[in-house]
Amino acid sequence: MGKVGLLPEGNYANCANGYKMHYLDEGQGEAVVFLHGSGPGASGHSNFKGNYPALVAAGYRCIVPDHVGYGFSDKPDDVDHPLSFFVECIKQTLDCAEVERCTLVGNSLGGAIAFGLALDYPDLVEKLILMAPGGLSELAEYQKMPGMQKVFQVFGSGEPVTPQVMKDLFATGLMFNPEHATEELVAERMQIMQIMNGHVMATMQVPVLVDRLPEIQCPTLGFWGMDEKMMPEEGIMAMVKNIKHMRTILVNECGHWVMVEHEAMFNRACVDFLQNG
Repeated sequence: MGKVGLLPEGNYANCANGYKMHYLDEGQGEAVVFLHGSGPGASGHSNFKGNYPALVAAGYRCIVPDHVGYGFSDKPDDVDHPLSFFVECIKQTLDCAEVERCTLVGNSLGGAIAFGLALDYPDLVEKLILMAPGGLSELAEYQKMPGMQKVFQVFGSGEPVTPQVMKDLFATGLMFNPEHATEELVAERMQIMQIMNGHVMATMQVPVLVDRLPEIQCPTLGFWGMDEKMMPEEGIMAMVKNIKHMRTILVNECGHWVMVEHEAMFNRACVDFLQNG
């Protein structure tokens, strides 16, 4: 595994749809696939660098892809990005990595993609771990959330996204404790911002999936930060009432990124769930 700037560079999947997808692949054992969220300069490693090594140490094969449009994966500017396109790219990446069964760990957009994969490919998904997943509310409800308003404001202004703007967005929009908006995090995200185009954010479409959640049969673990500024709280009950085999951990003093703000607790809970369901 090489390193490009701050971020590790792993493997590339040449997907059947013609796109090239980047993913890290570490450890041996049952497969756990980490699906990152959206946002400026997002990548799999930046979202989950504090988590996947703990699961590798616990005996799992961890696969950390960059979604199409993000990280080191292809960034087409001539196609729309509905949820189905993200799902297709991850499924074809897993085909290339010869993953036939796995646990999916998804936050935000990655949570919505995890839903999509569990619904379209139930034989692929053994378990689900979700952190404030997308796909649970109408767009108008998301637009009322202060963190989401900040994201739209940053992207809609036409002004360049500077390190200071990005740091402020994370500290005030995505986190309860601004100390987690580290210089390293900002630098990692800025590195990807240089190669991102705005097209993926502009054309991203995530449908409301609540009516389909009862189809999900696999064991599911959910996390939700109670100081969440991105996702409407109605999403908690939408999950809990519709996913049959689910337990949910509500975390106080926590914003949108439970896996970053409460890293050790999150990692322990995930290992326990993987081992004991």
